[in-house]
Amino acid sequence: MSEKHIDEISGVETTGHEWDGIRELNNPMPRWWVWTFYMTIVWAIGYTIAYPAWPLLKENTKGLLGYSSRAEVAAELGDAKAAQSVYLEKIASMPLAEIVADPALAQFATAGGAAAFKVNCSPCHGSGAQGGAGYPNLNDDDWLWGGDLEAIHTTLAHGIRYEGDPDTRVSEMPAFADILDAEQIKQVAAYVVSLTGTPADAAMVEPGKTVFAENCASCHGEDAKGGRDFGAPNLADAIWLRVSDEAGIAQQVAGPKHGVMPAWGARLGDATVKQLAVYVHSLGGGE
Repeated sequence: MSEKHIDEISGVETTGHEWDGIRELNNPMPRWWVWTFYMTIVWAIGYTIAYPAWPLLKENTKGLLGYSSRAEVAAELGDAKAAQSVYLEKIASMPLAEIVADPALAQFATAGGAAAFKVNCSPCHGSGAQGGAGYPNLNDDDWLWGGDLEAIHTTLAHGIRYEGDPDTRVSEMPAFADILDAEQIKQVAAYVVSLTGTPADAAMVEPGKTVFAENCASCHGEDAKGGRDFGAPNLADAIWLRVSDEAGIAQQVAGPKHGVMPAWGARLGDATVKQLAVYVHSLGGGE
């Protein structure tokens, strides 16, 4: 065993380590630090006894105090629901016009509708309600079935072409490939494009206008601005749900695609549907 080395200046024993002539003193830890360290060990042991901590084969130790973070969260959620129930009861019993006329209720309904929208509607309409091909943009003022509160609420509650709801909104555009010949379909497509743009063949516009008047105006209107009684889109505003090019329009005329929207009334309840209506109306409803 090597002989112990004592530092000449401090008189303290060194550890035996030396770097470039510098020796490490073997000073003990301060007593206050040592006792603090021991106290933390005791505290940790006591904590694991008092609270859930140690994992077992199928569960964990429950702790002497019986604390549960799940129970705490459940209690907080219960308190939140109790606080919300006052507003939800009012929303369920009040007409939409009265809800938006009450600033506190309108704010609550808009926030609740935004949350419900993110969970139920954003997969189709997008997180910002901007829509996409086949899914309408809810931020503009272009509405197939009307953009006032009641119209939006009806659409949300009963859906569109949803077989599970007898009161669903229904509109069916015929497959004109069974009614018109290929040349007439190209003509009417050229006319529809001419309403907002330039068709490939301007000579087809006038005969296309005639085809439109005889076959399409009954739903879309003589001015092609649509009809909300039928859910017929406005063809003269350059806002397109599915297609915007001439070939796509011709294809839609020949064999139209019809979208389906679920009826949310039975799934979510009237209070939530009303909140959704208030929120969606705040985005772009202006009627």
